Amino acid sequence: MSPLVGLDIGTGGARAVAVEESGGILAEATSSYPLTSPRPGWTEQDPEEWWRAAREVLGRVAAEVGGEVRGIGLTGQMHGSVFLDAGERPIRPALLWNDQRTARQCAEISGLVGAERLIAIAGNPALTGFQAPKILWLREEEPQNYRRVASVLLPKDYIRLRLTGERATDASDAAGTLLLDVGRREWSEEILSRLEIPRGWLPRVYEGPEATGALRGGVASELGLPAGIPVAAGGGDNAAAAVGVGVVREGILSSSVGTSGVLFAHTDAFSPDPSGRVHAFCHALPGAYHLMGVTLSAGGSLAWWRSTLEKDYEVLVEEAAQVPPGAEGLLFLPYLTGERTPHLDPAARGAFIGLTARHTAAHMSRAVMEGVVFSLRESLEILRSLGVPVEEVRATGGGARSPLWRQLQADIYNTPIRRTTADEGPAYGAALLGGVAAGAYRDVQEAVASCVRLREELTEPDERRSKAYEEHYAVYRSLYAANREAMHRLSELAGSAS
Repeated sequence: MSPLVGLDIGTGGARAVAVEESGGILAEATSSYPLTSPRPGWTEQDPEEWWRAAREVLGRVAAEVGGEVRGIGLTGQMHGSVFLDAGERPIRPALLWNDQRTARQCAEISGLVGAERLIAIAGNPALTGFQAPKILWLREEEPQNYRRVASVLLPKDYIRLRLTGERATDASDAAGTLLLDVGRREWSEEILSRLEIPRGWLPRVYEGPEATGALRGGVASELGLPAGIPVAAGGGDNAAAAVGVGVVREGILSSSVGTSGVLFAHTDAFSPDPSGRVHAFCHALPGAYHLMGVTLSAGGSLAWWRSTLEKDYEVLVEEAAQVPPGAEGLLFLPYLTGERTPHLDPAARGAFIGLTARHTAAHMSRAVMEGVVFSLRESLEILRSLGVPVEEVRATGGGARSPLWRQLQADIYNTPIRRTTADEGPAYGAALLGGVAAGAYRDVQEAVASCVRLREELTEPDERRSKAYEEHYAVYRSLYAANREAMHRLSELAGSAS
C-alpha cells in the first residue's frame, strides 16, 4: 500500500515523515529555518521560509518512497499569526507562539469579553502567545499593515493554502487562537463581535482526520507526487504528537520536551480549569478535548545554554549526567521567554539560584534540565488536582530520545515513563490523521491501534532520587513568588533600554 506522509511546521524547522500503514517509518527529512527576535520578548519568522522548507522535505521524502503517497497530514507550531493580503501574500513576518509583546492587548481582551466568560467560551485566559491579541496588536501598532489584512492563518494552515489552495484549519489548532467556542468547536461570534474581528478573515474549521482539500497539480509536479492526494486538517503540534504516541483515551498522558515542554491529558469532555492555569483545547480526535500545561522554554532552555557554552549537545548532557541530583544545591528557573503554566506571566525571567564557587558548567547544565522538569511537574500537579486520572505517562518530543531526560521525568514525577517505538513527534501523528482522511483507517482509534507500539523498556523512578527531588521541588515552587517583583522590574528596565 502507498505510504502516508506527515508534515510538521515546527519552530526550528520543517519535518516530514513517510509512514507505512502498519506504522513503520519509511523515510524522513528535516530542514531548518531561522527565528528572529527584533526586540526583547518578540519572536517572528518569515512564512516563505516555512514554504521553502516544506517543499524541500516533502520532495526528499517523496523521492525516497518513489512518489507514491496515499494521504498527507499537517501539523505545526500553534498560535502563530500569518497576516495575508487580498492576494494571499504575507503582509509581514509571522508573530510566533512564544512572542510576548501583547500584554496590553491581553488586558483589553479580558476587559472586553470578561475574564470568566473568556475561559467559559475559549477554555483559556487571554495569553500573550495566542492569536487574538496579536490581531489587536497589529491593529493598534501597525495600522497600515492592518488595513491590508484579508485573512489570518495559523502556521501549518498557511502551508495548507500553498499546497491545496484552501483556507482551512482544524479544531485543535483553532482552539489556540482564543477565538474559538471550544465546546461547540466553531468560531465564537460573541468573541469576534466584542473584539471587532471580521469572521471572514478566519478559515473553515474541520476535525483533525477530515480531508480539507487535495494537492494541487503544479505543486504536486514540483514535489514529484501525483496531484489530488487528500490533505487532512491535521492538528496543532501537541495534539498531533499525542495521536502519534496513542494518547487517545483518558488516563494516558504525554510528557513532551521539545522547544517548549508540554504535559498533555486527553479528556472526553470540555472541562476548562476555572483559574486558567492549564489550557483546555480541542483534541485532534473528533469530539474529544485535552488539558495541557506548558513550559515555554523547555528544550529551548538547554539549547540556549548549549549555545552560550558553545558545546555539543551530547557532551553537555553527558557532563550533566555525572552531577548528583539537585546539582549540589543549584536550581534553575526556565522562564527565558516568560512562562505559561502555572504563572501566566510574560514578564517572568530565568535565573540560576544557589550558585557557589563549587559549581561548574556541568552543575549548571544539570540544573537547567532539572528546572525544566520541575516546571512540568507543576503542570502534572494541577492536572491531578483537577481530577485527571494518571495511569501512564508517555515521553515524546526530542527529550524522549535522551535517557537522562526520561530518567529526570520519572524521578521528578515519581511515575514510570514509557516510550513508543516511533519517536517522530507531531509529524507521525499527522501522518496517521492523513491516513484516516485517505481512507486507510476507519478512524483515529483504528490508526493508533494499527501503528502505535510501546517499547519494552520502562524508565522507573529511583526511590532515593525521587525523595531528594521532592525537597528540591518544594524550594523550586517558592522561587517564583519570591522573585516576581524583581523579575518584573528587570523586564521593565530591559524594555526601556531598548
